[in-house]
Amino acid sequence: MRDLKIPGQRHPEKAHRVDNAQPKKPSWIRVKAPVGEGYRQTRDIMREHKLTTVCEEAGCPNVGECWSQGHATMMIMGEICTRGCTFCNVATGRPDALDVFEPGRVAHAVEKLGLNHVVVTSVDRDDLADGGADHFAQTIRAIRHRSPGTTIEILTPDFLKCDNSVLETVVEARPDVFNHNLETVPGLYPTVRPGARYFHSLRLLQRVKEMDPAMFTKSGIMVGLGETGEQVRQVMDDMRAADVDFLTIGQYLQPTPKHHAVRDFVTPEEFAAYEKSAWGKGFLMVSATPLTRSSYHAGDDFARLRDNRLAKLGRA
Repeated sequence: MRDLKIPGQRHPEKAHRVDNAQPKKPSWIRVKAPVGEGYRQTRDIMREHKLTTVCEEAGCPNVGECWSQGHATMMIMGEICTRGCTFCNVATGRPDALDVFEPGRVAHAVEKLGLNHVVVTSVDRDDLADGGADHFAQTIRAIRHRSPGTTIEILTPDFLKCDNSVLETVVEARPDVFNHNLETVPGLYPTVRPGARYFHSLRLLQRVKEMDPAMFTKSGIMVGLGETGEQVRQVMDDMRAADVDFLTIGQYLQPTPKHHAVRDFVTPEEFAAYEKSAWGKGFLMVSATPLTRSSYHAGDDFARLRDNRLAKLGRA
C-alpha cells in the first residue's frame, strides 16, 4: 500500500518522478482566463459555504466558462485523496475526518445558484470503510430536499477496497446519472492509475445498471497519454458491454512537470472520428472534443441524453 503523507504535502511521490517537459498547447485547446461577474459570484458562493470544487483542485481549463454561467462541480469529502494517480493535480495523503454538515452546505449552494443540474464528485477515500458511499447518499438526499427540481449527476470513486454492498447505498439514493471514469486504456493503468483496477471500474458501472436499469451511466477517458486508437475503440466496446449510456473523451493536459507526460495532442479531426465510432457502437450520448471534461456542459448533455433515450424507446 502506498505510504500516506501529512495533510498539505502535495504528491510525495514527486521526489521519485523525473521531470516531464510540458509541451506548448496547440491553438485549439487554449482558453480565456476566468473573468466576469458571473465567475466572481459563483466563486463567492463556493467560498461562503466553504465548499471545494474539482474545477479548482484539478485545474480544469473550462472553469472560466462554467463559473461565469453559475455552474460548478462540487467535490465532497475534502481536498486530499488517498490515491496518487499520475495525471491528477489533487493533493495525495491522509484526509481529514468527514464533515457531517457538508451535504447540507452543498445543498444550500445548489439552491442559491439555482442549478437545474448539478455534478457532485469526490476524492478517493480508501481510509473509510464504505469509501464515502453514505456521504454521497446524504448529499444526494440533501439536494433533493432543497432543490427537488434539480437533476443530480455523481462522479464517484471506484470503492475498490469496500464491500460490494456499499454501491447499493449510492444507487438507492437515486442520482439521475451515475458516472465513474475509466480515465484511460487498461494497458496504461500501472503508470496512470496505479491504485485502480480497470476491470473493477468496468464492473462497477455494470453493477449500477443491474441494480437500476433505468439509471443513466456515464464514463470518460483522456487521450494523449500514449494510447492507440485501437485501444480507445476497445474501451468503447468494453463500456457498451457494461451498458454504459454516455461516453466522454477529452485531451489530457499535464498539470505540472512532475505529472505524466503529454505524449501527443489529439487533433479535432481525430476527436470527431472517435465520436463517430462511439455513436456507431450504440452510446446514447457522446462528447468527444479536446476540451471535453466529465462535467463540461453536463446539464445540456443530460437533457440530450434523456431525449435520446426517449427517441430510442419510441423507435423500439
